[in-house]
Amino acid sequence: MSGLDLTGRTAIVTGASRGIGLAAAQAIAAAGGNVVLTSRSQESADAAAAQVGGGNALGVAAHAVDEVAARRCVETALERFGSIDILVNNAGTNPAFGPLIGQDHGRFAKTFDVNLWAPLMWTALAAEAWMGEHGGAVVNTASIGGLAHEANLGLYNASKAALIHLTKQLALELSPKIRVNAVAPGVVRTKLAEALWKEHEQAVSDLTALNRIGEPGDIASAIAFLVSDAASWVTGETMVIDGGQLLGDVRPFRNGAGFGV
Repeated sequence: MSGLDLTGRTAIVTGASRGIGLAAAQAIAAAGGNVVLTSRSQESADAAAAQVGGGNALGVAAHAVDEVAARRCVETALERFGSIDILVNNAGTNPAFGPLIGQDHGRFAKTFDVNLWAPLMWTALAAEAWMGEHGGAVVNTASIGGLAHEANLGLYNASKAALIHLTKQLALELSPKIRVNAVAPGVVRTKLAEALWKEHEQAVSDLTALNRIGEPGDIASAIAFLVSDAASWVTGETMVIDGGQLLGDVRPFRNGAGFGV
């Protein structure tokens, strides 16, 4: 599909030192795009850019909620590549585990600062610097947790539910120049999600319709599609990529049970 060609376009990917962010940067670069990868430290940002390879990848140290660093990153992207056509708001955190009423304000503030305020701030900076005049595409990394309820992850899921709402609001406010969408991954093999799969991967796979947990590349492929011209009439959407996890427990349907056998 020619619409997937990103040659000449420049993307900023936040939280790109590993996992979904790094895979998204690699997918965009593979489609011909220039990529600016952010991480908390310059060392990890440089290492991530080296994994993308070539002269079209640049690492920049920028904590997601540091506005000064974010502005510097935007300026650096424009100086190096001349445009900011794509923004992937991937940086996320989850310092809170347990019932909602057991959380303190510090954990609440950190969760919502990184998972909600940062995507809004980076989108505003990109729109102000380039996209507002020239157009562009934004993708926010949400979660299927933002579409459901589960024990012990209420605060994180609330931040992702808010991010899904924010995605739709920004899609309206920034139209028609800027498209804004989100991806909602299920359980993916990332460090952030380790508690959900590392000690019981087979059990999670057994509950999943497609019989495996996700890989960062599964989400990256969807992100590359959403920022491309192949998705030029898509905005305000949240694409669920979860192997069927939201469908529920697949085990009763296995071994032919789903066909009335």
